[in-house]
Amino acid sequence: MGCGFHFFLYNAAFAVAVVFISSCLHQSNAKVHDHDHGVVADSKLGGCDFSRGSWVFDDSYPLYDTSVCPFIEREFDCLKNGRPDKQYLKYKWKPTACELPRFNGQDFLMRFRGKRILFVGDSLSLNQWKSLTCMLHASVPQANFTLGRKSDLSTFTIPKYNISVKIDRNSFLVDIVKEKIGSVLKLDSIRSGDSWIGYDLLIFNTWHWWLHKGSKQPWDYIQYGDNIQNDMDRLVAFKIGLTTWSKWVDSSVDPALTEVFFQGISPTHYNGEEWNESKSETCKGQTQPISGSTYPGGPVPAAAIVKEVLSNMSIPVTLLDVTTLSQLRKDGHPSIYGIDGQNGNDCSHWCLAGVPDAWNEILYASLVTSTA
Repeated sequence: MGCGFHFFLYNAAFAVAVVFISSCLHQSNAKVHDHDHGVVADSKLGGCDFSRGSWVFDDSYPLYDTSVCPFIEREFDCLKNGRPDKQYLKYKWKPTACELPRFNGQDFLMRFRGKRILFVGDSLSLNQWKSLTCMLHASVPQANFTLGRKSDLSTFTIPKYNISVKIDRNSFLVDIVKEKIGSVLKLDSIRSGDSWIGYDLLIFNTWHWWLHKGSKQPWDYIQYGDNIQNDMDRLVAFKIGLTTWSKWVDSSVDPALTEVFFQGISPTHYNGEEWNESKSETCKGQTQPISGSTYPGGPVPAAAIVKEVLSNMSIPVTLLDVTTLSQLRKDGHPSIYGIDGQNGNDCSHWCLAGVPDAWNEILYASLVTSTA
């Protein structure tokens, strides 16, 4: 899933101020109204920002043992696939200005007793969903659970708590429709949204597939309005599609009933120049995070687009800003210990246990804040 790119285009029509959205355990739960940019969820207090910090060694990690998580996906189970080093399991994310609470699965289950949680997105959403289900299972290992899949919807439940955690595998959020001319990616259509209504918590993600070309591209044409073409600038297409999603949220989600998160851009590590090694270096063979809190390769342009789109929404959406903390983990990918083994080099997804557990710790901390 190589997602490196060298193009960067911003439409003047979309040039708006970027409003940084973050969550912090010590911040207030007040919603701040910005007359230019709608409502922004979770104002910061005291400069606390979960997205800024560094990885520190902590021998009490990982949060669970994949060998006793009976439903771990093989593609993420790096130890089972033969990864010999284990130090990558022993890091926790430490924000600079605040303490990130350790995930408490039993508290999570009590808070969401009788609730329905839905992840919507691509295989990075699957990565986070699988991480959360293993974390919850580890907190109540003797509790019965169910796990099933029907089409693109997978469901994990713990009946004792009447909680369901589902994932709808949807790579673009907007629709791909099969027509006479072929499969068409429709940037202004989001019929799938009907199935997302009524959940207590929604966590969305998209980006991974927007750069795929050739045999990995799942559509033949791309359409915006009445204009159908073979291709277009992918960053521009991403922004249009994400804006369509944001309008759906604004018009369809009741914020009194449903809390909405957006999982930020998850980076790849296919180009060693980004962390001051040779260009040919990848995540393969990496055994330690990048030290410090700054990624030498700089920001991911798609992350700025996400923040722009979220800042213009009327419904409060909390950004799980996981980009930088994930950029620092060049050691956290499956590499040759993924589903393709020695025939592949997966520097896109993440080993479990691993980096997505920190994403879920931030999700948990944000929920603790919002329900305190």
